[in-house]
Formats: sequence, structure tokens, C-alpha cells
Amino acid sequence: MKEDWIYGIHVLQSFLEQSPERILEIYLVENRQDKRIEEIKAAAKTLGIAIKIVNKKQFALFKDETIAHQGVAARVRLKNNLDEHELMTLITSLNTQALLLVLDNIQDPHNLGACLRTADAVGVHAVIIPKHRSAKVNATVRKVASGAAESVPIVEVTNLVRCLDVLKKQGVWILGATAEPTASVFETDLKGPVALVFGAEDTGMRRLTAETCDALLRIPMVGVVKSLNVSVATSVCLYEAFRQRNRENT
Repeated sequence: MKEDWIYGIHVLQSFLEQSPERILEIYLVENRQDKRIEEIKAAAKTLGIAIKIVNKKQFALFKDETIAHQGVAARVRLKNNLDEHELMTLITSLNTQALLLVLDNIQDPHNLGACLRTADAVGVHAVIIPKHRSAKVNATVRKVASGAAESVPIVEVTNLVRCLDVLKKQGVWILGATAEPTASVFETDLKGPVALVFGAEDTGMRRLTAETCDALLRIPMVGVVKSLNVSVATSVCLYEAFRQRNRENT
């Protein structure tokens, strides 16, 4: 397995709960004392994970300056993303209707992390991204996702259009989000096996991706803005799917 760094309290707590065997060592900035840090220390001690207390100068040697690290970092083994074959195995093993999220050409790691976080919240079964022309699941994505990058299966595919075609043969309805005057997401049946497709922050879905969709959907808007940030649009649509699938609990 490859190794990488994670930063921040929430993502480390998620690793401690879900995948403690993948944590190689934890680094904490000295004199950082609060309830959450003490919980991390206690959990690590119970699990036999090494903790190193370092000063700010030492911590600065390996931390990512672009990430709000909260004085917490850990070196971890990365999990392997699923491939297309493993995705199909996952779908056939479900005892409920598949809910998939497809992200076409999402370049911003903050948007990718936010999409993963919502996917986890509503019970998405897998998030599909292309191997190329997409942000990688790095330390920034994991920090923003706040643990969701570990809990939600992530599928990397070489050919996104081919993957969508295979999903269609498996009975999955492919629905793409667009700003065009198409059917409203709130008037569309999302209770069956569905893959919701969202495009890049600035250009939307690529042409072939959009043409592969069974239908296109829009989020109704009455203000002056023309579109929503992709992570916001993803949240709106996923929660509408969640609402329809869980009417008795919402």
C-alpha cells in the first residue's frame, strides 16, 4: 500500500474508528491540550499506535502549509480505490437500490472532498471518478471530506463513458445535472437504481458524458446566479434522492 499524510482532528478520529490498522504513527504539536486531543491519545494508546509529540518547528517540516492541520497529523497507509469490475460486484451485492455519484472532471480537491462528505451523509454506495482529468484523493480531499474518503467506496475508471454504458446495462438510470431548461430534480423519480452525474466547476459535464445520460436534470433557481457550485448542486440532488428513498423517516 502507498503511504500519505492526513491532517486534522476529524479525519484522524475517523481513521481511529474505521481503519486504525492503517495508521503508522501520529504526530501532535506540544502543549495542545483539549478534550479531543486527549481522546486521540487514549484511543491510540489502546490500539498500540505510536504518538510523537513535536514542537511547532519540527511539525512544520512535514505538514502541508495549505491545510488547516489543527496541530494534528498522521502517516497512514492508503486504501486502494475500486476498479470498474469491483464496482459491478458491489452493485450486484446490494440488497437495496443502488445510489451512485459520478463526478466528471472535478478538478478542485475542496469540491471533491465536499462531495464525498455529502455522499457519506446520504448513504451513496459508491463515488465514481475518472483516473485522469480529476482531482486526486489527497490530504486536502481527506481533510475536507472529514472521514468520508474512508467510508465511501471510491471507484476510479479509465473510460467514464464506457463505465456509464455498463451501468446502464445493469439497470442503473443515468441522470446528469445541467443548468439547461430540462426536468426539475424535484419532479424526477430518484427511488430506483440511479447514478447522478455532475460535471466540472466551470464547464459542466463533457459532451460525451452528457450524451450518455438517460436524462438531464436541473435544480430550479429564481435568483440572478446562473449556476451553483458543484458541491452545493451535488448536495441538493443527493438529498432529494435521500428524501424520496426515505419518505417515512423524513
